[in-house]
Amino acid sequence: MATETVFPQLPESEARKAPEDGGGNRSVDGDTTSRNPFAGLVSHLRASWLSGKTRPMEYRVAQLEALGRFLDDKKQEILEATASDLGKAPFEAELSEILLCKNELHETLNNLSQWMKDEHVNKNLVMQLDSAFIRKDPYGVVLIIAPWNYPIHLFLVPLIGAIAAGNCVIVKPSEVSKNTERLVAEALPDYLDKDCFAVVTGGVQETTRLLENKFDYIFFTGSPPVGRIIMTAAAKHLTPVTLELGGKNPCYVSDTCDVTNVARRVAWGRFFNAGQTCIAPDYLLCTIEMQEKLLPALRKAISDFYGPNPRESPDFGRIVNDKQFQRVQRLLGSGRVAIGGQTDEAERYMAPTVLVDVQPSDPVMQEEVFGPILPIVVIANMDEAIDFINSRERPLAVYAFSSNDKVVSQVLERTSSGGFCGNDTLMHVTLTSLPFGGIGNSGLGLHHGKFSFDTFSHHRGCLKRGMGWESLNAPRYPPYSKTNFGIVQATSKVTRKSDCTLL
Repeated sequence: MATETVFPQLPESEARKAPEDGGGNRSVDGDTTSRNPFAGLVSHLRASWLSGKTRPMEYRVAQLEALGRFLDDKKQEILEATASDLGKAPFEAELSEILLCKNELHETLNNLSQWMKDEHVNKNLVMQLDSAFIRKDPYGVVLIIAPWNYPIHLFLVPLIGAIAAGNCVIVKPSEVSKNTERLVAEALPDYLDKDCFAVVTGGVQETTRLLENKFDYIFFTGSPPVGRIIMTAAAKHLTPVTLELGGKNPCYVSDTCDVTNVARRVAWGRFFNAGQTCIAPDYLLCTIEMQEKLLPALRKAISDFYGPNPRESPDFGRIVNDKQFQRVQRLLGSGRVAIGGQTDEAERYMAPTVLVDVQPSDPVMQEEVFGPILPIVVIANMDEAIDFINSRERPLAVYAFSSNDKVVSQVLERTSSGGFCGNDTLMHVTLTSLPFGGIGNSGLGLHHGKFSFDTFSHHRGCLKRGMGWESLNAPRYPPYSKTNFGIVQATSKVTRKSDCTLL
């Protein structure tokens, strides 16, 4: 079988048993778990979770600190693997795959004890002597399916949240970024408790079989079409999901702005990781006058960043594989190439490219670019730009550039997206204090920092009452009366703060 499960498998005799799935039903794919190649693994992790092993804070901290050692010990190998898979420059890899992950890790370790505390809530008059609180319970056995474009960051950040919340986890790295997949599969299990955490590798077939199992939470990062498949599989078990998807992120540039700064910030965000970033600005919206100013500024920014021939730059990446290269290359037929356009299929190189004369119906405007191509769509004014954005699926990010803060605020207030960044690109994702997630076609759910902990925690509403003072309960019991209802209403109703009583 093509799948490598980096986990000590249960003995065959034990794997053939049909353990309960935690909800009183038989597990996957028929009447016994033995029909699914991953059922024994899921069952083993579920037994570990049910034992309570992952619940103590000390255990969670130990596993999180082990992730930190993984990043430290394997730093060079991570840089080499991502360079082999995507041509990532060491600067880009260390920033996106290591530094941002460490920030998430340290934010979590610094605050975990506070996040885990019961959250006490307001009580009405009749329950003043009782304890009402929210308990942050782990979901159980979690599946994290990661993509190939940031192959360390996009499994590790949700993994940090899942461990912090007290779950057992199966990680499925992408088979497309094969060198990083191999590194994760071989190295990560050496750092984590093998009874509670596992890495599963493989392609579509293996992932499909994996999804047949009952998980308590699924976290998926990838494209909207695959997100629908994940959600359909999860629905069979009523499993909650977070879907971090993509979309065409618009970038509006007003006529009043510092053109040089806009060009540098947009070019950096678009061509970072050779454009293979889910929150990259996908297309520009500007007037024809602004386009004429932007083109020379973008040309200069690209030259400043990558030299006269970006193919020779050590700081410009490559498309991940031949299939993706051919897909992105087809998009060059949209509009007219104003900057770049050079390609070399043998090394999956595509120059930083800007397209003009792009029509909304062109192929490049029908799918997420996910490559080093920046289309420019001409609009008459801000209102037309906002209408254009709102006529399409809601994106993962909206960007707006203007020297007038009222313009940036207008774009923010009149559009809807997973996130927003004014006068820059990508940078909102670097703050652990901001939630990251999509809306509609661009995703479902949130993570980063405390939002990751909350995503992987069931917020359990709890009330603990004493056994005495039964006379306080008497008005709610039959036989009912208007007098008793008046007492119940007076002691339990919530009133508006603006309400007042005239004496």
